[in-house]
Amino acid sequence: MIRYTLLGMLLCLSLWSMAQTVTVLDANTMSPLANVGIWGKDQATEDDKPLVLTDAKGQADLSFITGDYMFWAQGFEATTISPAEFEKSNGQVLLFPLGYSLDEIVVSASKFEEKRKDVAQPVEVLKARDLAFMNQSTSADVLQNTGNVLVQKSQLGGGSPIIRGFEANKVLMVVDGVRMNNAIYRGGHLQNILSLDNTIMDRVEILFGPGSTVYGSDALGGVMNFTTKNPILNADTGLYAKANAFTRYSSVAGEMSGHADLSLGGQKFGSLTSMTFSNFGDLRQGDRRNPFYGDWGKRPWYQTQIGGVDSMVPNPDPNLQVGSAYKQYDILQKFMFKQSERVSHILNFQYGNTGNVPRYDRLSQMSGGNPRFAEWYYGPAKRLFGSYTLGLKSAKGFFDNGRIILAYQNIEESRHDRRWRSDDFNHRTEQVDILSLNADFAKKIKRHELRYGLEGTYNYVNSTAERTHPLTGNASEALDTRYPNGGSSMTSAAVYVTHNWEILEEKLILNDGLRLSNVGLQSEWTDTTFFPFPFTKVTQNNTALTGSLGLVYMPGADWRFTVLGSTGFRAPNVDDLSKVFESVPGRVIIPNPDLKPENTYNLDLGISKTIAKQVTLGGNAFYTLYKNAINTGLGTFEGKDSILYDGQLSQVTTSQNAREGYIYGGSAYLGFEFNTHFRLVNTLNYTYGRLKTDTTDYPLDHIAPTFGKSSLQFSIKKLRGECFVMWNGWKRLKDYNLVGEDNIDNATPLGMPAWFTLNLRAAYQVNKYLQIQAAVENILDQNYRVFASNISAPGRNIVLTLRGTF
Repeated sequence: MIRYTLLGMLLCLSLWSMAQTVTVLDANTMSPLANVGIWGKDQATEDDKPLVLTDAKGQADLSFITGDYMFWAQGFEATTISPAEFEKSNGQVLLFPLGYSLDEIVVSASKFEEKRKDVAQPVEVLKARDLAFMNQSTSADVLQNTGNVLVQKSQLGGGSPIIRGFEANKVLMVVDGVRMNNAIYRGGHLQNILSLDNTIMDRVEILFGPGSTVYGSDALGGVMNFTTKNPILNADTGLYAKANAFTRYSSVAGEMSGHADLSLGGQKFGSLTSMTFSNFGDLRQGDRRNPFYGDWGKRPWYQTQIGGVDSMVPNPDPNLQVGSAYKQYDILQKFMFKQSERVSHILNFQYGNTGNVPRYDRLSQMSGGNPRFAEWYYGPAKRLFGSYTLGLKSAKGFFDNGRIILAYQNIEESRHDRRWRSDDFNHRTEQVDILSLNADFAKKIKRHELRYGLEGTYNYVNSTAERTHPLTGNASEALDTRYPNGGSSMTSAAVYVTHNWEILEEKLILNDGLRLSNVGLQSEWTDTTFFPFPFTKVTQNNTALTGSLGLVYMPGADWRFTVLGSTGFRAPNVDDLSKVFESVPGRVIIPNPDLKPENTYNLDLGISKTIAKQVTLGGNAFYTLYKNAINTGLGTFEGKDSILYDGQLSQVTTSQNAREGYIYGGSAYLGFEFNTHFRLVNTLNYTYGRLKTDTTDYPLDHIAPTFGKSSLQFSIKKLRGECFVMWNGWKRLKDYNLVGEDNIDNATPLGMPAWFTLNLRAAYQVNKYLQIQAAVENILDQNYRVFASNISAPGRNIVLTLRGTF
């Protein structure tokens, strides 16, 4: 009898224990939420720390918490439930995502976690669940969808973000703490962002304005900080496994994409494997045109070979942009070893390959009534990335948190072109090897937070070229290289320190910092057959001191004011100093060894107001003084203003330092929370930029027209949706830079017309394993082009996605 009584008591205790275990889930995706803080309403804690945090399975033990249970996680609405309500919940608590939140944690401003409201610089944050819901084909499209970044495209396999009037090598991309900008990032338009797989990102942060104090050269317009997911470790014994997969179809380019990732974790060791493959067909542009522009953008013909002869054939669907299809795959492998609570190790391997990417704008050019090119494509853009990260924590000493990253990158790019009915096929290939070391540390001393570190990088560029004859089979021959054929190297070394001082708790915060950078470059021509320059070497060494000083003032919970002064620095790279390149037909760029570094001096002002905890209004204004701006200008070679290049008499241009320029503008945000389930969000961005001259100030290139986004978002338990409008204002001809990268040849006679698209997307979580997503983009099938783009934007696009989580 006693034995059965004891068994009964043990059973009751077991059931009680089970009843006190909570599982916290995302209300939209039904996925478990880790690191959710849980408090007892009647239990005070030191520094208001949570009594318990949920584990990787979203679970926590509530048995020692008394009173009502309070749940809170970054980016989610706080929830309080009584013990009685918890008993009816089957042990599950659902949290709904928030909209804009100043309490959100950001890492891009200082490389370490801090609250957004403590940072004077504007920051946009996209978390993994946002990226999954946006469901975009590329990382370039992700940025365009924020409504705060404009993205230029010259081909479907392209995407060049523009931030505050800066683009390409004047904005910095960082992945997992390592800078991606290398020695051959050019000043025109880049597609390197395509090599970053947004499906495996944990978060994407966009830092607006100079980031040179923390990140060094190139961060003039801003920083795009990409952080991939880490393996998930198990708090308990045994192996924790989690798998995600999706397949996506989009109609506008016949896209077929697939992704799978698997995370395996024990208490000390974890592994994450990710693979994504995408196949894009030719892109269909919108059919609804402004009759004033007639057939602008149509593709009435395309080139092919018939019987071995280059031929023009009619395009049965002129809206189908034949010559834009490409494929891409991306692989990631991470290993994590948690040696102790204070020491961790991460090995990070990434590889991406785009395959051949047709240069659509070149394939649609005409010359003498025929296509100018029979073939023009970028060869596979290959990115190999490997890094080792040592994470450190210390309760004593000169840091609380530390991170040391040793990384290697190998980049391969190539360009291949053949003129119409020519047997000369040109091939130019660039390979860049990059070594980098970053050491960053953070220390909190009462109301002061110090972050400091050092960075060193080494780039080596190898440029080769040849001309083949595929139609006749003749032997290949030498060809002029894009960069010096004797090789080029670029090194940088820097130290920095930043400081946050909470002068008045939760009211007045000072941000300041300094960075000392040194950048060296050397390029050499060992063969001057094609271009007998008066020099065979280019050598530079530049040192810069950059800094920032900002103040955040929050007089109450509803108001926030910011002011920030900062400087930016960008040293000329191999592409600036020593490339030989046909920028547009009939215009060739030649080296200029006398270029000076670019410098910016920036002032930011910000204000935001929350009304009745429902309405958030915010705005930022900035002014940037731009010194020694590098732009393209007319030049001479051996006293001549034109030379024969690639069989065509071409005007000589060079990269030059303008005397001075300026950029000013602003952004605005309006959010309205109807309730937990519905919100309205609006963004607006305006930029104006000019180069100073002796007469009339001349337009800077890369200056985006006014643009923004208006969005109605809803979130109802398993259903999340968004109806939104993307829009752009006019870019008039008077605002184009005629010798820069604005591509005026691809505009209408009045410039680039204003446009808007109406879009709808939704995601429904069928159960904890399966989610269905659907979207209709550009519902009205508008025909338009984004400013400076040489390919028309997608027409009406139906997107269907099936996601699984196991």
